[in-house]
Amino acid sequence: MKKLLLSALALVVVAGAMMMASPHLRAALGDKTVTEIKIDNFSFSPANVTVPVGTQVHWVNHDDIPHTVASEDGLFKSKALDTDDQFAYTFSKPGIYQYFCSLHPKMTATITVK
Repeated sequence: MKKLLLSALALVVVAGAMMMASPHLRAALGDKTVTEIKIDNFSFSPANVTVPVGTQVHWVNHDDIPHTVASEDGLFKSKALDTDDQFAYTFSKPGIYQYFCSLHPKMTATITVK
């Protein structure tokens, strides 16, 4: 009984830590409700992503110049992201979301939410 209680407590602690962890860490730990997109060399990678409803997409700028993340329909837009800055958005409805960098409009990508 004591082992079961300790196991349950450990599970609660791990789950709580996972919920409070940064989106970057959660994605690295395999949290399927978080998807990371890298901004580097004037591109979004991966450029096309399919995620389930409720997923938080997390962009990280690894480039040495600023970029933004802006949806074509105006649903979301980041501030200018300097090197290592991050932006996140949670997709709550199914659809196809095209986005771009407003500083470099030829940088485009798509997120499909199912």
